[in-house]
Amino acid sequence: MIRFRLTELLSEKAFREGRRIEWQDVAQATGIHKATLSRMLNIRGYNASISSVDSLCRFFGCQVGDLLVYVLNP
Repeated sequence: MIRFRLTELLSEKAFREGRRIEWQDVAQATGIHKATLSRMLNIRGYNASISSVDSLCRFFGCQVGDLLVYVLNP
């Protein structure tokens, strides 16, 4: 199963930038609806689009492998 590391990346970005970042900020900056971000966070095996993955990688300044991890035993 593929798992999104959104919470971890948000925390790391907030620390690096020295400010609080809300999910609303991510939604506005990426163009991804808050409901979609919520599904990525809360639904196991959520099937995200490549454009969403691209937008999130751009926002967090990371590679796909930093955003997504493969979990052997969910």
